[in-house]
Amino acid sequence: MVVSWINNQQPSTIHKTQTWFWAHCPDQQKSKIVEYLTIRTPFKLENGESLSELTIAYTTYGVLSPEKDNVVWIAHALTANADAADWWPGLVGPGKLFDPGKYFIVCANMIGSCYGSTHARSSNPDTGQPYGKSFPLITIRDMVRAHQQVQARLGISRIRLAIGGSMGGQQVLEWAVMDPGLFDNIAILASNARHSPWGIAFNEAQRMAIEADPSLYTDAPDAGKAGLKAARAIAMLSYRNYRTYQLSQEEIDGDKFEDFKASSYQRYQGHKLQKRFDVLSYLSLSRSMDSHNLGRGRESVEAALRQITANALVIGIQSDVLFPVEEQAYIARHIPRAKLELIDSIYGHDGFLIEDEAISRLVRPFLEGKPRLNGKDKFILRERKNGFGYLATPALPGTENF
Repeated sequence: MVVSWINNQQPSTIHKTQTWFWAHCPDQQKSKIVEYLTIRTPFKLENGESLSELTIAYTTYGVLSPEKDNVVWIAHALTANADAADWWPGLVGPGKLFDPGKYFIVCANMIGSCYGSTHARSSNPDTGQPYGKSFPLITIRDMVRAHQQVQARLGISRIRLAIGGSMGGQQVLEWAVMDPGLFDNIAILASNARHSPWGIAFNEAQRMAIEADPSLYTDAPDAGKAGLKAARAIAMLSYRNYRTYQLSQEEIDGDKFEDFKASSYQRYQGHKLQKRFDVLSYLSLSRSMDSHNLGRGRESVEAALRQITANALVIGIQSDVLFPVEEQAYIARHIPRAKLELIDSIYGHDGFLIEDEAISRLVRPFLEGKPRLNGKDKFILRERKNGFGYLATPALPGTENF
């Protein structure tokens, strides 16, 4: 089914269709109806370039209330898609924290992702050929401006809660700075206000692995896939940690010389990603993440955070080595109405995708309009001479530990 609207400011077409596969992300069968908003006027990007045409894929769950006060907006992370129930099944669905029977839930696919929105393998209207290497840099700010197009199309003027983890959290923060009055509450999980040199270094190492694959920009059916496998193996070391691997990949047979579980696990993760994700999208989105800086074009990162007026829940994962808890403490320190919470998880950065019970317990008061904002200062940042620090919890009555 194709339904068209004419809009004086943004001529566009929206397609609603049952989607069973993604053209450039095969092996991802979908049963959720995905909608597409296509903007047929130039979409100017933050760096001065523009896309002649922009398509944004998104999904919705539930019904917008007559008061339009039940919107939950979920921003997804690096290799996820617009079907939040697919990658966050412990949080999205009937009887879950984000229940479609109560809330109107929206998740839009990032520009640059191969899951339906405009990306490097999309056709460039100016040439009739795929963008390929010429696909421009898409910043987090550009992604948010695309989300705003979907917001306008859906008639959303108020968002009860916007939530995102990792790269999704970067989008939520940027949006809360760009349009503070839109949000009642935001929840930021395992994310940061400016991407760190540490995070950029991990991304660059992955890009180096991909670019070392001589097939990358060829027409071979498996072009770039070997590089993407290696990149994912590198990424896993930042998504998990020493403790995770000790518990899950320890060898029972102490006399083995080779064929270790940890080796097999790395190869498995690389193989799994290359089956479902596009290598050019991976390159593009990793650069998008590196570009994240709330302070760019503004007075400072701190000044940008102070512009956020929503109640903010900031959640860190104690074992996260990619987005360490110091980054969440920094965010909470500078948002006027913020609460910082830490989850003690063995899963490292991936804890924001796995720790459903803890996340639900922390987010629910904000979702239900009963946020408690007095937890901002209950964690103490211990500074060390070498510049590193860690967060400790004071031994005070009533302090909650995870």
